[in-house]
Amino acid sequence: MKQLSHAFATLCLALSFGSVQAQDIKVVYHVNTGVDTAAAILGNVRNHLNADPTAKITVVTHGPGIDFLLDGAKDSKGREFSGMVSDLSGKGVQFRVCNNTLTSRNIDANKVSMDAKIVPSGVAEVARLQAKEGHVYLKP
Repeated sequence: MKQLSHAFATLCLALSFGSVQAQDIKVVYHVNTGVDTAAAILGNVRNHLNADPTAKITVVTHGPGIDFLLDGAKDSKGREFSGMVSDLSGKGVQFRVCNNTLTSRNIDANKVSMDAKIVPSGVAEVARLQAKEGHVYLKP
């Protein structure tokens, strides 16, 4: 009987663990650095999706981190970020821009990429995603 109880407990544990593994991983990438780091960060996101295509990724930006999501933003080689952002957005990556940053820097919301959503506060959005939606935090 003891062996049967142990086998049942092992089976329950395996089934429970299996359901956790089957769950999609949710990740928030916290970006508050300028365009000099944006290409590498977007590369990290792309590599993440290549390794785990089911990952649910949200990129939250504030401060200088919003700059790559503004119209006409270019990397150090003169390439616009819009293509990389659109490609990732098409793969399900969500981009969020801090309205506090837009306000403090007097940037018109119409300058923000159509692939991004404006949120009231970038840092509050990072906290909300972690606390209420179970996102893993990454700071590239």
